[in-house]
Parts: sequence; structure tokens; C-alpha cells
Amino acid sequence: MRTYIGRRQAVSADDFVELALGTPVELWLGVEGESEIERAARMDAARDILADPEYSNLPDDVARIAAEVIEVHAPELFNVVALVRPIGRRRSSRKGAAA
Repeated sequence: MRTYIGRRQAVSADDFVELALGTPVELWLGVEGESEIERAARMDAARDILADPEYSNLPDDVARIAAEVIEVHAPELFNVVALVRPIGRRRSSRKGAAA
């Protein structure tokens, strides 16, 4: 089965992320063995993209995509349980601390 997003075929997880974000994953994460000059150029490009009004929702999109991936592959990370403090126990305070 082939998956297309727009006119582009998504073959790998990276393809899906790139198509969802509109930018290559490597731009944000870098690549192994990149030089300081390559890193500086990549960071410069990333800053330019973040400054572009077309990408103003990018941080929200990244957070949404990350949450969706976690929900699918590690849903237990979203199982948040409130911790209950036993009755009658108070927070300890340091002796001599000003009130």
C-alpha cells in the first residue's frame, strides 16, 4: 500500500514528519558528523524559517505531532496520576527560616 500526502509519496516516518512540518527533519535535528560551519548554517536557516510568518504555527505543529507519536507508540507516558499526600502530614520547613 502506498501513502501519498499531496503529490508526494511518504515511504518512511521521516517522510511523514517532513511532509507534516514542511521542512526536513535534519534541519532541526542535524546530522551525525556535521561540522561547526554546517551546524551554524543549519541553525541560521532554522532561525529564518521560524521568523517567517508562514511557519508561525510550527512550534505548535511540532508539539502536536510529538504528542500524537507518543500517544500511538508509548501511551503509558500520558497516564498521569496525581500523587496524594497522606492526611496529617505537613510539608517540612527548615528550622529558623523566616515565615
